[in-house]
Amino acid sequence: MATQNKKRILLVEDDPNFGPMLRDFLKLNNYDVVLATNGIEGLEKFKSGEYDLILLDVMMPYKDGFTLASEIRKYNQDIPIIFITARTMKEDIIKGYQSGADDYITKPFDSEVLLYKIGSLISRGTKVQEKKPEQTTYKIGDFHFDSKLRLLKYKDEEPRKLSPKEAKLLKMLADYKNDLLPREKALTHIWMDDNYFTSRSMDVYIAKLRKYLAKDPKVAIVNIHGEGFRLVDETEE
Repeated sequence: MATQNKKRILLVEDDPNFGPMLRDFLKLNNYDVVLATNGIEGLEKFKSGEYDLILLDVMMPYKDGFTLASEIRKYNQDIPIIFITARTMKEDIIKGYQSGADDYITKPFDSEVLLYKIGSLISRGTKVQEKKPEQTTYKIGDFHFDSKLRLLKYKDEEPRKLSPKEAKLLKMLADYKNDLLPREKALTHIWMDDNYFTSRSMDVYIAKLRKYLAKDPKVAIVNIHGEGFRLVDETEE
């Protein structure tokens, strides 16, 4: 979490001179900065902390910045990402935005402009979060689902209390109702990893939710082979 209201930045930069210099400059301007020196370390620090913005180099050992940005976007669609790189080719700039960047700054750059861009993106992200409250209640066929209270109610029956993971998974399915929820997206969002064991665990939870929803013949969770799942609600198709 940010310290004493300071906004927290994850800086991923492998240059042993530029990285510490930029970190110290940002700290002097009242930011709390965590420095990672390669893409693998950057992903680990991102997953283990909370940040308001991410600064990425492109060319790094073990995992390049484009790959890292794409992986971060699987966990968080909203956090601002800025590339700071010496790569100026149009193809690289386009690839940067395609991988999830909000801005792409080429070296050398004006440090005051960087501060402005950082402040603007963090402020914009905060305003978006304030204006768009997260949906917590859903109608699924004849079910009423409150994801905040984790209550699933069928018609006038007593509501069922879901476990935290059951509620998170049903919420994601409801957000994607009658559309494809990619398996990878659910795994990285709820289980924070996509491997054989987490995949099998998710299948168990899908089976539980199917059992709960079986009371309504108009509702079903369909497996899209190799892709993910689809919560079908025939009342809205």
